[in-house]
Amino acid sequence: MKGKGKVWIFLTPMVVLVVIFFAIPVVLTAILSFTNMDYTFRWDFIGLGNFKDIAIDFVIPKVLLNTLIYTFTTLALFNVGCALLISLLTTSMPDRWGSFFRTLWMLPRLTPSVVYGILWLWIFDPTEHGLVNFIRAQMGMPPQDWLHQAPMVMIIVANGFIGASMGMLIFTAAIKAIPTDYYRAALIDGASWWMITRKITLPLIKWQLLFVTAYQTLSLLTSFEYILIITNGGPTFRTEVWALYTYHMAFSNYRFGYGAALSVILVIIGIVFAWLYLKMFKFEDLMQKPKVEVD
Repeated sequence: MKGKGKVWIFLTPMVVLVVIFFAIPVVLTAILSFTNMDYTFRWDFIGLGNFKDIAIDFVIPKVLLNTLIYTFTTLALFNVGCALLISLLTTSMPDRWGSFFRTLWMLPRLTPSVVYGILWLWIFDPTEHGLVNFIRAQMGMPPQDWLHQAPMVMIIVANGFIGASMGMLIFTAAIKAIPTDYYRAALIDGASWWMITRKITLPLIKWQLLFVTAYQTLSLLTSFEYILIITNGGPTFRTEVWALYTYHMAFSNYRFGYGAALSVILVIIGIVFAWLYLKMFKFEDLMQKPKVEVD
């Protein structure tokens, strides 16, 4: 059997799974977006009717603004920023302690979603029994109703703590893969920790930064699980993001066609951001062959 035949034998199962669970649902969602399907499950085509309704939906501007604030604040502070900081700090200490602190950050990832959400509801409980308000009481400060006064802060912090773990693992692996000779040479030249990080570490993990930034952006754009558990988009749409609004339209209001149209727009938004990241990080340069061939 020729080489190409062997390759397709191994690729065929994955290709079949991708077609069944990814390609076909995408096509069906796109078709569904041109219908007014509701709980009767009738496929009545209405053309661009759903997209026209989105254009005049008074909630959409608020939902879009919430989505951008939630996505990029969580991304910058936690999913990339905090993850990179943890990786830099834990790789600068002995491996035993570094592994210990990284394991602590992985614990939320191992916790069931409902339990994790309820834990944050207790942390931000509006009474003095909540963790944050208990700490405020010890400082002589009155309790605060976080759900009504700072709901966006609640979902950003809750999602950020669990989202930082993925980037932390990727950045840590990338940093540990950098040859130690670079660091030794820099230390001999008298470079500080910050100089080594800025001139050696960050440029050499540019690929991982691109991947984590792009992947986590797309993940945050489509995530709503913890928002649903903690605030359910409230109060008064203050934490209603695009993915959660799509879920509510499709499975609470039974406007499946409208929800599919919202999903199509979200996919387009994700593609635009992915393209921007590829240009911003100069993906073509990263894919170029090295100028010096090493056997």
